[in-house]
Amino acid sequence: MDGQARKTQTNRRRGALALLAGLTLLASVGQAAAACLDAGNLRGVNLAGAEFNSKKRPGVMYQDYTYPSASEIDYYAKKGVNAIRLPVRWERVQRELYAELNDQEMNAISKTLGLARDRGICLILDIHNYGLYNGNPIGSSDVPVDAFHDLWLKIADELGDPEYLALDLMNEPFKLEIATWSDIAQSTVTALRDAQAKQLIFVAGGRWSGVHEWNKTFSGTSNAQAFADLRDPLDRTVLEVHQYADEYYSGTKEVCHPPDHFNPMFESIEQWAQTNGQQLFLGEFGVPASEQCLASLERMLSLMGNTNVWRGWTYWAGGAWWGDYFLSIAPQDGQDSAQMDVVEPFLEANRCPEGGRTDCPMPPQDLEVDGN
Repeated sequence: MDGQARKTQTNRRRGALALLAGLTLLASVGQAAAACLDAGNLRGVNLAGAEFNSKKRPGVMYQDYTYPSASEIDYYAKKGVNAIRLPVRWERVQRELYAELNDQEMNAISKTLGLARDRGICLILDIHNYGLYNGNPIGSSDVPVDAFHDLWLKIADELGDPEYLALDLMNEPFKLEIATWSDIAQSTVTALRDAQAKQLIFVAGGRWSGVHEWNKTFSGTSNAQAFADLRDPLDRTVLEVHQYADEYYSGTKEVCHPPDHFNPMFESIEQWAQTNGQQLFLGEFGVPASEQCLASLERMLSLMGNTNVWRGWTYWAGGAWWGDYFLSIAPQDGQDSAQMDVVEPFLEANRCPEGGRTDCPMPPQDLEVDGN
C-alpha cells in the first residue's frame, strides 16, 4: 500500500473512532469521564488471546490467535471493569522493523478500542514481547532502540485517543538487564512526549516486574534503583508491576502462599513509590480457585487501597480461548468463576448504574462502522 492510501485508511479509521466517541458522549448520562486519564482507579482484567501462539509469526488471526468480542467486553463492563489490558505481539503489529503498521492487526485493535470506549473502558495496549523482536533483544544490532521508538510513535499517532487508549510499552522484559530496560523505557517516554503523544504510559519493571523482588539486585542494580528517577513531563507514566501467588511467583503452580505473606512486599513497594514520587499499577496477578489462593487474591486486592499510589490493576486473565486454564476469570457455562466472586466486590464502585455513577457512557444505537 502506498503512503497516500495508508494515510487515507488511517484517516478513515480515526474518523470512525471519532464518530463513535462523539455519539457515545451524546448518549451518555451527564459528561462521561475520560477513562484512562480520569483521576479515579483503573480496575479490570487482561483479555488474552491476541498474543497466543507467539511462535507463529505472524500467524493467522482467529485461527492462531484472537481478539475480544463485544459480548466478552460486555460481560466485564457489567461487572464494573473500567480497564482492559490487551496483550498483542510486536511481530504481528509491525511485520518488519520500521515498516508501516499492519492493516489487519491495527483494524482489530481499533475495533477493540471502539468497543472499550463505548463502554467507558480504558484500553491498555500491551506489547507482550518480553524485551524481544523475533527473538532478538531491544538494543542489539538486530533491534535498535530507535526501532522500538518507531513502533510506539506510529501506534500513538495512528490510534490517538488518549482518553481511552493507554500505552503499555513492554511486558516483562526479562531478556534485558534491568538498567538497560530502564534506559530504553525512559528514552521511549521522552520520544513519545517529544512527538506530542498524550496517552497514559505504563512502564513495566525489569525482569518479570515482580513486587516480591523490587528491591533485589541483579547485575548490579534493582528495579527500585533503576526506576526511582523515571520522569514524564506530563506526569502520565505509571510503573507496572506483576505478582503471582504461588511458591516461585510464576503463576504456574496451584499452591499459593498464605495471605499474610503478601503484606510486607506490598507495603514495601508502596513506601518506595511514595518516597520516589511514583505511581504503581498491578498489571498481572492471578490465582487458582482453591480456598487459600482465593484468600490471597482478596488480600492483594485489599493491599492496593491507597489510590494515591496504586493507579489500579488488571487480573490475569480473561479471554475466550483459555478453556480450563486454572487462573482464568472468564465465566464457564454461564457461571461466574470463583475468582470473579472475589474480584467483583472491588469493582462495585465502577459499576453502572448500581455503583451510583452518573457519568457512565451508553453505546450508540444502530451504528455500523466499516472496520475494513
